[in-house]
Amino acid sequence: MLGREHSIPVHGNTNGLKASQTKALERLGRRRIKEDRLITNDLARPMTELSAEIRRQVGVLLDRAGNVEHIMIGGPSSIELPDWGRLRAGRGRLRGLRLIHTHLASEGLTRDDLTDLALLRLDSVVSIAVAEDGLPGLAYAASLCPANDDGRATEELPPRHPAEFDFDFSLWIRDLENDLARVQATQDVGAGERAILISVTAGRDRETVELHVEELRELARSAGVEVVEVVTQSRPKVDPRTVLGAGKLADVVIRCFQSDIDLVIFDQDVSPAQARTLSERMELRVIDRTQLILDIFAQRASTGDGKLQVELAQLRYRMPRLAQRADLSLSRLAGGIGGRGPGETKLESDRRRVRDRITRLERDAKRLAKQREGRRRRRSRRSVPVLSIVGYTNAGKSTLLRALTQSDVHVEDKMFATLDPVSRRLRFPREREVIITDTVGFIRDLPPDLIAAFHATLEELRDANLLVHVVDAASPDIDRRLRAVRSVLGDLGFSDKPELLIFNQADRLPDGEISALARRYDAIPISALKGTGLHELLAKAEDILWEDEDRRPGEEDRFVDLATQGG
Repeated sequence: MLGREHSIPVHGNTNGLKASQTKALERLGRRRIKEDRLITNDLARPMTELSAEIRRQVGVLLDRAGNVEHIMIGGPSSIELPDWGRLRAGRGRLRGLRLIHTHLASEGLTRDDLTDLALLRLDSVVSIAVAEDGLPGLAYAASLCPANDDGRATEELPPRHPAEFDFDFSLWIRDLENDLARVQATQDVGAGERAILISVTAGRDRETVELHVEELRELARSAGVEVVEVVTQSRPKVDPRTVLGAGKLADVVIRCFQSDIDLVIFDQDVSPAQARTLSERMELRVIDRTQLILDIFAQRASTGDGKLQVELAQLRYRMPRLAQRADLSLSRLAGGIGGRGPGETKLESDRRRVRDRITRLERDAKRLAKQREGRRRRRSRRSVPVLSIVGYTNAGKSTLLRALTQSDVHVEDKMFATLDPVSRRLRFPREREVIITDTVGFIRDLPPDLIAAFHATLEELRDANLLVHVVDAASPDIDRRLRAVRSVLGDLGFSDKPELLIFNQADRLPDGEISALARRYDAIPISALKGTGLHELLAKAEDILWEDEDRRPGEEDRFVDLATQGG
């Protein structure tokens, strides 16, 4: 059946074609099939005859009315789809296009076919085998489907001759979309953003990978993201273009459709070029661990100083990524800078605005640093010792401060629940006072931009007379967390500060195990939540702070809250 009269351009490898072959391709664009048919022999035969003649794959994209929208020609074993401005189809909706193309070998549907089906959310994909005489052989068809019990996201129809697909395609595709929409509506009820976490081993041992993935899962939870699935791949090194290998990336695309994923989070740092490539192939927002941490900080910053430092870190991170013209990974950042498809003039304007904003923020940060320096000098003149609580994020630092001072400090079982520094006064026995400060938690591979932005806040540690290093005793990777915290302290120039090591959550371990750990690391076991071990902590801290004075025998280890915000 002939359709529209105007010609449709042919996309793909047309080199070496005769004029007659090019015209035969163009004539495909004038064909039309009934809207209730998936494929007909009248369309399949000219495609297979031409494919047999030129020894290349031939394909078309049809809309739901049966009109040919695009014509493609590929190579002997593959075909490339045109770029029609691939914005993702609506949630629970399909593209409204079906792909029909020839296969010179009778291999059925390939991984590329199923990947295109899921990635582009096509109505269906059909591959037609080219027989030796050039006539159509068996046709293989597949469609997307809601997630089923065996985990498949695609449904393949039994292979048959193109003339034998006699079901009502228009009714079938409408029912399929209704099923997909119902599944989507169920997932949307009470759900936040849905994410897949991805980690490539790149030479790391399995235990390390598992620890990293678990930490990434906790970071996602702290950001309010629902983790649907975790994908890992063992490779000698990450792929320079897509981080993952091509086969694993295709599997991830299928899984993203099946679970209706909004966000893909990589444990590895993703370069601007990699993020752009991944976003284009997945048509999803792609972020890395650094951007996830920045997002958490943006959610938690409450003071003007904290918000300034978070914005500064975000802008420094975002600056090299402004060239990503269609990068969806930036859409989660506030302000919309570097959104989809800015023109060159807009891009340069954005860069200039970001540079100007960074300059203003750096100037404000210096001003605030001077104010903090003034406060530290006044404290120094009063000769009040400073005790700073440091440690890995979510180790229980804020809980310890709350237990010691009996003050209303925000406590939550999430990573980076406390972002802005909090200071309180604490009175020891013999009327001695200290200022005790809770700082932002550390984490492995802390992003450089974040360290630079929060350097001013961490300068509070400069005047600390004692660092109380809190470690989660129940953590499976105590050594790694200790190294991470001490590495950051060393980078900041504070490695020579006296340190009092504290193992928190000692109540979660058997007595013999926590005692052995405390002896091994020369640490004090406590439970900040239950208040056990705090007297021993204070006694040891007093010995360190006032080691030149003798403690009076039998003196009661008591402490009094003189809590005032800001110290």
